[in-house]
Amino acid sequence: MKKINSLLIGIFIIIGLLAFSSFRLEKNQGTANTSVLTIYNWGDYIDPALIKKFEKEYHYKVIYETFDSNEAMITKIKQGGTAYDLTIPSEYMIQKMIEQKMLRPLDHKKIKGLEHIDERFLDLDFDPNNQFSIPYFWGTLGIIYNDTFIEKGTIQHWDDLWKPELKNNVMLIDGAREVMGLALNSNGHSLNSKNKEDLIQAKNKLDQLTPNIKAIVADEIKMYMASNESAAAVSFSGEAAEMIANNKHLHYVIPPEASNLWFDNMVIPKTAKNMDGAYDFINFMLIPENAATNAEYIGYSTPNQKAKALLPKEITSDPQFYPDDEVIKHLEVYEDLGPDYLQFYNDLFLDFKMYRK
Repeated sequence: MKKINSLLIGIFIIIGLLAFSSFRLEKNQGTANTSVLTIYNWGDYIDPALIKKFEKEYHYKVIYETFDSNEAMITKIKQGGTAYDLTIPSEYMIQKMIEQKMLRPLDHKKIKGLEHIDERFLDLDFDPNNQFSIPYFWGTLGIIYNDTFIEKGTIQHWDDLWKPELKNNVMLIDGAREVMGLALNSNGHSLNSKNKEDLIQAKNKLDQLTPNIKAIVADEIKMYMASNESAAAVSFSGEAAEMIANNKHLHYVIPPEASNLWFDNMVIPKTAKNMDGAYDFINFMLIPENAATNAEYIGYSTPNQKAKALLPKEITSDPQFYPDDEVIKHLEVYEDLGPDYLQFYNDLFLDFKMYRK
């Protein structure tokens, strides 16, 4: 009988231990979501050391995924496979996400450091009063050229890309809005034009650029230009800064007639699970020292005034990367074109790429 009782007691103890372990496991699993922060960002768009620093200081595990276009980003969020806690889209896509009720309104009482942001980058048309977004980086689209191929100072305008001496020596970024936009600007039209005649004229002009085009690519532009593989390219300011750092013969130009001024902001998708973590990350990136570290690593312009003051003067005094208000007033921000016109832009761009083959 004692043996049976001992056996029963042993069974009860084992059951108790298993139940306790199950409870501990469930408890840990229940809090796991609050210790993980899932971020969706552009590729190579944050200093990896900052992610490690954030994890150490705030005790989160960061899951970091990347996208290569605003359109890819919004499509994946709509699919709902992953509950992203924070993402960093561009201004026209933020406007679209607001309209489609895909973002959580921000509680500004939980945000610390917004006072560091230059007022020029707050309360913009795509998000009045920054109800949904907080500035991350800003920049321009322009031309980067190599003075070993082209005399310094002779590339200033979009039309210079059509010069016969640049035959098979121009690289274009693989983006419909960017390429159609530069052609529209070169014709004196808005890069947000919804005039189909203007758009068709822009596409026809791009067809005339075909003999000069070496390639239409994305991140590869940085490698090709830094290694003297091409005379000129169309790219973003931050990419240009990285190229220039690797090749002293490169120069960046913002065409004075018009170009794109863009803003990338941090937002919290409506499907976010870790709201506290999202706010912690926003506040972490608003700390001037962190924003300065990120700006120096990435090469894009910071909207954080205190962070800008911490950067080397040779960076912040360069008007191509920190243009003044006189230059900025000639630049345009992308607007949400709506699905029909966006498709029209994409179709014309695809026709252009097929034409050059």
